[in-house]
Amino acid sequence: MIFCAGLGTRFKPWTDKHPKALAVVNGKTLLQRNIEHLQQYGIFEVVINVHHFADQIKEAVKNNHGWGSDVLISYEREALLDSGGGLLKAEPFFSNDQRFITLNADILTDLHLGKLIEFHERHQPLISFGVTDRNSSRVLLFDSADRLFGWRNVETGEEKMSAPVNGNVSAPISSRGLIAKAYSCVVVFESSIFNLMAAYGFAGKFSLTEVYLKLAANHLILGYDHSGDRFVDVGKPESVAIAEGMFP
Repeated sequence: MIFCAGLGTRFKPWTDKHPKALAVVNGKTLLQRNIEHLQQYGIFEVVINVHHFADQIKEAVKNNHGWGSDVLISYEREALLDSGGGLLKAEPFFSNDQRFITLNADILTDLHLGKLIEFHERHQPLISFGVTDRNSSRVLLFDSADRLFGWRNVETGEEKMSAPVNGNVSAPISSRGLIAKAYSCVVVFESSIFNLMAAYGFAGKFSLTEVYLKLAANHLILGYDHSGDRFVDVGKPESVAIAEGMFP
């Protein structure tokens, strides 16, 4: 699944008239680039969620024949549901017993999906997602075995922990043996995630980060470190030039 529904408020003025997923980097839209990234690893069935200028995305998919993939569309007509709510709404598009990958349309990376999947298969967690050691205003916190324990806003110092670590939630991260890493928005899920979201009371609009932190106390959620891979968040217009320098 590729998340395409957001308003793209940081990407104005383009998003005053277009969805961010159709922003162009070296002649290809962000959506096309992510679809083609999945194709490199044999993934040709893709769900996208849409809301902001949904008709433009629908037309682009139709006119380009899905860029060679079978693209299904989950409409969030009434309101945006954020990443977690968007995934839950798209549940009918997924198989009941098959793991799947999600991506954000505005993230470009050459993370090797085959290695991420192999990592997931080897450790058998509920969720595995890409992380790096780059600077970020918000980071996820892991133990030395790559298990998720919490989240931190670097700018404000706010923390959300899935469970106390070494009996002390107020001590500095390093003294609690935790490692801060930045989220890459490329995620492998087991299909049981849908039943678990329902069991934990998730509904309506919510983020995947909320799901991770809620479930991490009782379920194995791992970060896969792919530091050194190309990565760019095309969240602002000035990011396009950076992306074009990294992704010909």
